[in-house]
Amino acid sequence: MNNCKKILLMAGMSLFGINAAAQEAAAPYLDSYTIPVKQKNAVIGRIYDSNGKVGNARLLEDKSGLFTIGGGVLTLKKKAIVNGTDHITYPVRIQAGKDTADFLLVPDNFIRNKVVAHRGAWKHHEGSQNSITALKDAIRLGCEGSEFDVWLSSDNQLVISHDPEIGGKKVEESTLADLQTVQLKNGDRVPTLEEYIAVIMEQHKTRLVLELKPSGKGKGEQLATQAVAMVHAKKAQAWMFYISFDYNICKRIKALDPTAKVAYLNGDKTPAELRADGIWGLDYNQQEFKKDPQLIATAKQQQITTNAWTINDPEIMDGLLKEGIDYITTNEPEILLEKVRQ
Repeated sequence: MNNCKKILLMAGMSLFGINAAAQEAAAPYLDSYTIPVKQKNAVIGRIYDSNGKVGNARLLEDKSGLFTIGGGVLTLKKKAIVNGTDHITYPVRIQAGKDTADFLLVPDNFIRNKVVAHRGAWKHHEGSQNSITALKDAIRLGCEGSEFDVWLSSDNQLVISHDPEIGGKKVEESTLADLQTVQLKNGDRVPTLEEYIAVIMEQHKTRLVLELKPSGKGKGEQLATQAVAMVHAKKAQAWMFYISFDYNICKRIKALDPTAKVAYLNGDKTPAELRADGIWGLDYNQQEFKKDPQLIATAKQQQITTNAWTINDPEIMDGLLKEGIDYITTNEPEILLEKVRQ
């Protein structure tokens, strides 16, 4: 049984809390899906079995002939991947124990400039927040990430909106078809997660920062389950970071995909607490960094990544960059891009 089918089956189980069955991640899974460029014999990632252990694994299919597995580690053969392969992906099929899964490996041409466009690039452009146009503009600008917000509609479709209501319609109480009657700027309509993934996978520069919204209908963990299943079904792991204000959602994602990059938004956990739960990063309001001037340094000691939101003031950007923050989420990506280019 492949990964996405297993996760979808879990969606039908009890979603009150994280039960034992839901903690069983679909296997095999990797801890990286990106291929280092210009490196012969480059290590891509470790392969985990259903017990969460690196062990015996086999490469069942690799039409490129570029990869090999030894000691549970996926590596390049001698030939190196070069730059200029922005639209090429490499499908592989891997077996670990009794389980098999298909993955897309991606040359690591991803941008690393700390700039995360909040709801896409919209403030100085033609598109609405969280629209396909805003996502494309964030990619065109050269942002490292484009943040966006996902809910479940009343018919359990993964739809994108920042607020719980859009165009006078409550997202969790409306069908996808009804929500898509809302007129956005530039001819856009309310997009789905599937549509966002399709756009981001056309390139290997910008990643998605997928925020899963806390549910007023008690569907937060179902949202996490379906979102992870969608990412796996599309084989889009290389492009995806996850964030949420709901800590149970964060833990649910980690239960389903233990190597997923998940950051917590609410600001009430220490870096040590996040590390203990396997959470990759803290993504806190700028006020949390003012209250604790050592927060970035403490997070680095705990190997927790740091992001601040929503930073639109150039002077605050300067201070956070000087302190060594990993990411900054902003409605003014153009300003921040100029700073990181200096």
